[in-house]
Amino acid sequence: MEYSKRDITFDNGGALRFLAAEPSRFALAMLTCRYYQRDHWSVQPTVGSVPWVTWDGQYWWDKTRQQAGARLTNFRVNGQSVGIGDAVAALRPSFPDVADALDDFGQAAGETGLTTAIPIDLRCSWSGTDVGY
Repeated sequence: MEYSKRDITFDNGGALRFLAAEPSRFALAMLTCRYYQRDHWSVQPTVGSVPWVTWDGQYWWDKTRQQAGARLTNFRVNGQSVGIGDAVAALRPSFPDVADALDDFGQAAGETGLTTAIPIDLRCSWSGTDVGY
């Protein structure tokens, strides 16, 4: 699934539409054993203003394999690139060991991500067929 969430504004009702729609989308997705979503976010006070925050996201889970993950790219706050990738680049010259420890979570500017274990869901026991995302 792919969503464009670029209209989260306060002057035209975009934030209200988002808040009304997102819980049901999330609830339906939670029922699945495998899920992948890509979306594009932008939150700003008014249409046409500089966004407070923007990012492109990828979110997934595989309850059969007990894993979930998220990856944010192009993450910006008030137009400035932020993310673990930015911290890695800043730390690398003086603190290479710290940078190495963090670069699993993001290496590029504006990038942040992680993969984590999730509890078993017995409804999603493996049937012997591996269905892709």
